[in-house]
Amino acid sequence: MSRATFATIDTQAIARNFERVRARTPQAKIMAVVKAEGYGHGLERAAHALKNADAFGVATLNDAERLRAAGLRQRIVLLEGFDEASDLETIARLDLDFVLHDESQLPPLRQHRGPLKVWLKIDTGMHRLGFAPQAAERVLAELRQRDAEIILMSHFANAEGAGEPSVAAQMARFPAHEGAISWSNSAAILYHPSAHLSWVRAGGILYGLSTEKGRTGADLGFEPAMRLSARLIALKTVDPGERVGYGGTYLCTRPTRLGVVAIGYGDGYPRHAPSGTPVSIRGMRAPLLGRVSMDMLTIDLTDIADASVADEVILWGPELPVEHIAEAAGTISYELTCGMTRRMEYR
Repeated sequence: MSRATFATIDTQAIARNFERVRARTPQAKIMAVVKAEGYGHGLERAAHALKNADAFGVATLNDAERLRAAGLRQRIVLLEGFDEASDLETIARLDLDFVLHDESQLPPLRQHRGPLKVWLKIDTGMHRLGFAPQAAERVLAELRQRDAEIILMSHFANAEGAGEPSVAAQMARFPAHEGAISWSNSAAILYHPSAHLSWVRAGGILYGLSTEKGRTGADLGFEPAMRLSARLIALKTVDPGERVGYGGTYLCTRPTRLGVVAIGYGDGYPRHAPSGTPVSIRGMRAPLLGRVSMDMLTIDLTDIADASVADEVILWGPELPVEHIAEAAGTISYELTCGMTRRMEYR
């Protein structure tokens, strides 16, 4: 019997989510962000599902090389730019765009000959990557002396909710520019049409994910694309007063029918998910009991009498939103889908 622990990816859901983004941003070009293995859904798999995107956003040069090797010919943007001067040769060979965000990148860039496709990042309040607005004016003037295609970009620190005041405050710090501009991440795509402009950068919503507290991707009109499942491998009944799992963190208060599921933090399920976190089995919810182990977790099947060994257990998916698991574990859905380990089997 195989372990049967699977991440099942619905590529058609990803494609449909892209068309939902297109419908919301009809005047803008769309960068489909596929970093972190397509938010855990598989880099090449996600990119092919997003074949209608105008560009792909990645975090590493290796990811860009993989997309080119997979036959993707769209623009590919290195969202953290280049690390070494030698990277510029690879960028030119693969015809990549890159984000320019720090003074340390300028000296090697000045030594580089040839055309450039630069996304100049401006820090308007996120205080992560980007030039201060005044410095960006100087860098922009320098780039205009080069054979460079220039797109200006910034990033919202908080765009959840239509009334978020920091959005307008950040946009007010942006320098005047008549060319292409990119502001909107997934949240701004949903809530701030005035920030759509030339390019939008769609991330989590392409995979049906939400970071909004109390709302799922489905609540926002998008389809979850990952279904995480495993097999029930053992059943046993323990008496009241017995403890379950490492550290004995759960105390049984009644005769309890336990089920052991073949998935754990070694597969990417969050170790810090507490007792009570739901799973789905035979169309019903069952709570996690005790501490998640490396390869297994334990659930309470006392109220699901017909559950039996070899049953499929859904850890998250369309029938059990990953956001519910993330909320129980004190994190966000992005972390959970991105956290799948190399031994996870995809289908």
